[in-house]
Amino acid sequence: MQRRHFLARAGVIAAAAATGLAAIPAAHAQADNFPQRPIRLIIGYTAGGSTDIPFRVLADNASKILGQPVIVENKPGAGGVLPAQMMQSTPPDGYTLAQIPLPVFRLPYTTKINWDPVKDLSYVINLAGYSFGLVVPADSPIKTMQEYIDYAKKNPGKLTYGTPGPMTTLHLTMEQLAMKQNVQFSHIPFKGNSESMQALLGGHVMSVADTPAWAPYVEQGRLRLLSTWGDKRSPRFPNVPTLKELGMGIVQTSPFGLAAPKGTDPKIVKKLHDAFKKAMEMPNYRESLAKFDMEPFYMNSEQYAQFAAETVKTEKAIIEKLGLARPQ
Repeated sequence: MQRRHFLARAGVIAAAAATGLAAIPAAHAQADNFPQRPIRLIIGYTAGGSTDIPFRVLADNASKILGQPVIVENKPGAGGVLPAQMMQSTPPDGYTLAQIPLPVFRLPYTTKINWDPVKDLSYVINLAGYSFGLVVPADSPIKTMQEYIDYAKKNPGKLTYGTPGPMTTLHLTMEQLAMKQNVQFSHIPFKGNSESMQALLGGHVMSVADTPAWAPYVEQGRLRLLSTWGDKRSPRFPNVPTLKELGMGIVQTSPFGLAAPKGTDPKIVKKLHDAFKKAMEMPNYRESLAKFDMEPFYMNSEQYAQFAAETVKTEKAIIEKLGLARPQ
């Protein structure tokens, strides 16, 4: 009996080992033949905005390179972090990718989560960086950034501004500005800039801080751009000052890229990286970014992962300085 039991158990172990060994070439074959079906690319903002439009150009470019459709899917809300959250329950097969905006790196300090933005994503490639600015309606009595601050001083909490959501880079930068200038603004969150632009044009909010979804309206004379937030003036709006040159001590840009679920085969990650690198180098993608005053900002997979690790630390410092960290 003991001998039969031993032989039976040995047979089970041998079969399991054989299955495991068989899985290794199968996994390699899957990576070598990737992709065999359409790829989902999930972005955290509304359709028709400054994130969505360039991503659709990029996805179309990547489709031609990979030989399979790359389908953009919008999951707006929660400050753009829903795609990263979705990766935590998505199979690591390379067929679902997430846009990773800067708010993902401050999640551990603002929200109770059971995953780590550094360790629990496979970083593929950084693509570009948002540019930011603050706009008011063209008929607003506020004509300059200094008048904006003066209004807030005279009317504490009455000056409303819209952003794509709470704890976004735009929200935190406006609160940082308020803290530096010793004023109080009133934050109105939206799901994306297509929503916030309509609210501003409809008179439902007094100002909007956002990526340049506002650019066409500024050029049409419907909105007034008070400031941009980069290190240098925008080439598209050279007459508009930066917060830095106005002496307000703030420079803010916001890189974004793509990540796959943790555990994605490195061969698949490399195939995705190489395809999206070619896709982002095509002139039509650069042109789509330029419409929103953005430029390509490339980081490879290793550089992007390192950027994630460093940014989590710097975001913690900013959150704590503003007193916005969640109670532990």
